[in-house]
Amino acid sequence: MTTRRDFIKKLMTGAAAVSLGSVLPGVVSARAAGANERIRIGVIGVNSRGNALAQGFAKMRDCEVTCVCDVDSRALAKCREDIAKVCGRKPRGERDLRRLLESEDVDAVVIAMPDHWHAAAAVMAMKAGKHVYLEKPTSHNPAENELLIRAALKYDRVVQVGNQRRSWPNVIEAVAAIRAGEIGRVRYAKSWYVNNRPSIGIGREVPVPGWLDWDLWQGPAPRVKAFRDNVVHYNWHWFWHWGTGEALNNGTHFVDILRWGLGVEYPTLVTSVGGRYRFQDDWETPDTQLITYQFGDEASCSWEGRSCNGTPVDGFGVGTAFYGETGTLFISGGNEYRIADMGGKTVKEVQSALKFEEGNLLNPSEQLDVIHFRNWFDAIRKGEKLNSGIVDACISTQLVQLGNIAQRVGRSLRIDPTTGRILDDREAGDLWGRTYEKGWEIRV
Repeated sequence: MTTRRDFIKKLMTGAAAVSLGSVLPGVVSARAAGANERIRIGVIGVNSRGNALAQGFAKMRDCEVTCVCDVDSRALAKCREDIAKVCGRKPRGERDLRRLLESEDVDAVVIAMPDHWHAAAAVMAMKAGKHVYLEKPTSHNPAENELLIRAALKYDRVVQVGNQRRSWPNVIEAVAAIRAGEIGRVRYAKSWYVNNRPSIGIGREVPVPGWLDWDLWQGPAPRVKAFRDNVVHYNWHWFWHWGTGEALNNGTHFVDILRWGLGVEYPTLVTSVGGRYRFQDDWETPDTQLITYQFGDEASCSWEGRSCNGTPVDGFGVGTAFYGETGTLFISGGNEYRIADMGGKTVKEVQSALKFEEGNLLNPSEQLDVIHFRNWFDAIRKGEKLNSGIVDACISTQLVQLGNIAQRVGRSLRIDPTTGRILDDREAGDLWGRTYEKGWEIRV
């Protein structure tokens, strides 16, 4: 019989396929600073969401943003100025994350780079002795989840993932209500995200802008020499080479809530249908997608993404719904929930003064995010349990990645529920990992 200790030993040496659900649920480790000392933060990737995160951390009294990093010189300059306005101190700026990671005045890093950089940057940071706040998704592909878990264990770092709803008080209360049976046994739940995104057009090959280090932006991804004018910045999400589509961009948050509320880990069957329907342009990932998950005989759930039709579902543009034997519990995109009886009548409604701003792409939950930041700090300083530790977050990320793989091969995937591995499908297995640019391979 394989014990927990045996499993982790095999994981550390790479001798076994990684079952993320078998590892400690919150990999918590050594302190970066004493209880009364400021935690010194470096933020990597500050064009949009990263700038919002940097300002959020700069507002915390026990934190100092000492360095920010971006391959876009314009974004770098703007973020430094924005932080100075917040706290009166302008952080140092670096274009190359390797220089930031060498810094002795950085205890922990916040990673808000494009998806293809997430796992590589996080592993590099852990190897450099830094604790990590990693924006979702955890990785570009399932193989990188395994590398992240191995690195967190090997380097004993505290890694919090930006599934911030795991820290929101009323969402925690809602999930507790589900698990306590307030709506009876739940066997099916759904989640969704809708928006009206415009076309990204057909990109033109143009010279690389002087403000951008195009080689460093690509980092671990195999090189694309031609620079097109519709990729950098946000539109990289819709190209498989760098991004992971709406499913990982927004679906990760809500699939995580589904999995949390249902109390499940890996599915037995994953199916995806959809495509790029609205515009004829360079966008590669689906703009319309329905992913379904079967967890044996226990439960099933689904995620619906509509990037180009913003019609709400059950009154919400984003959210989740859990269907029980005696009622339904709805969690919106924010810090509130309601319970309806079997006739649809609301019997309980919990509101919050702290709001989530639908449509705000950069910082929709600023007031709520600080709760998640505080949890990370408490884990670093006091060894408290992370609300979204790397193991749990990798499982949720992997579920959505499996949906994308099913979409790309055009058929359902059978999954080993103990390991999360794809069964008996070589073509799908080829999408488990990726090739890397020479010299940029992720090595734990």
